Order: sequence, then C-alpha cells, then structure tokens
Amino acid sequence: MTMKHLSRILAIVALAIGVAIPGSAVAQSPPLPTPFVEEVMVKTSLLTFNDANLTGNYAVMYAKMAKPFRDRFTADTLKQAFKVFAGKRIDLIAAKPIVQTAPAKFASNGFLMLRGYFDTTPSRLSYELDFAVSEGELKLIAIDVKVRDPSSSDAGGAGLLTHAATDFSAVGK
Repeated sequence: MTMKHLSRILAIVALAIGVAIPGSAVAQSPPLPTPFVEEVMVKTSLLTFNDANLTGNYAVMYAKMAKPFRDRFTADTLKQAFKVFAGKRIDLIAAKPIVQTAPAKFASNGFLMLRGYFDTTPSRLSYELDFAVSEGELKLIAIDVKVRDPSSSDAGGAGLLTHAATDFSAVGK
C-alpha cells in the first residue's frame, strides 16, 4: 500500500468518525456535504449498522448517534428497533455508489436529510438518514433502512423483504 493510499484511507476514516462542522451556531445550518462526504456519511452509518446487526452489539452505533438521541434512548432501543435485521449482512454496499432519490437538504427542524438507495442485486437497499448537529458534528439521529425486491416500487409495501426504522425526529423537542 502506498503512502497516498494510506493517506486517503486515513482521510476516509477521519470523515467516518465524524464530519466536523465549523463553529457551533445552532441558528445556522452547516453547509451541505459534498457528494463525496455524503457518500462517506451514508456508508459509514450503514456499515456501522451492519456491524451492530451482525454482532448484536449496538454500543458503537449508539455512541455515534447524536447526543439528544443518547440522552433519551439506549443501545438496547436500537437493538430492539432493528431486531428484524439481526444477523443479516448489508456490507455489500461498500463497493457500490449511492443513488440519491432526493438531493441532500436541511429540513425545517435543522436535520440534514440524506435519501437514496444502493443498486444491489438481487434486492435494493434503500435508506433515509437524518443527521443533527451534535457536539459540533453532524451525527445520525434517525435511520430508516429497507431491503426490497427489485420488482417492487419504493412507494408500496409489496415485495418488502426486510424493513426496520427508528424515527427519533421528535428527540429534543
């Protein structure tokens, strides 16, 4: 591995740990992430989710969640919310590009909304991830993950293979 590759990997790991947001003004939304940073945020969140599902240990995922989430819920809340995913792998997304279904945007509640899917075979993995500024970084506060048969529409429930969601958008209100 060359030094250039090692530097790139370390940069991705640094982004994966947390995307620093300059300043701490809550009244202003931070800038939207670049497409590269958005992809890192999505993949990091979903790969952490994958690790938690495979091991049954949601402590790391919980630690990476926004503080308002951690103040209100436990790691066991995550485990219960995603029990349908227990032992299932979604790590194949690491090699796939994200496909946005909507551009990244800040909602009226200040949450960064990232929506999209991975063009995986034989099923499509769709995600809706919301991030809140917490401790000076954008951190996951809501997650909705679906794995669907490619012949089903994202709008309908037909063909739903696996679905689990935690919607903690009311956290901090």
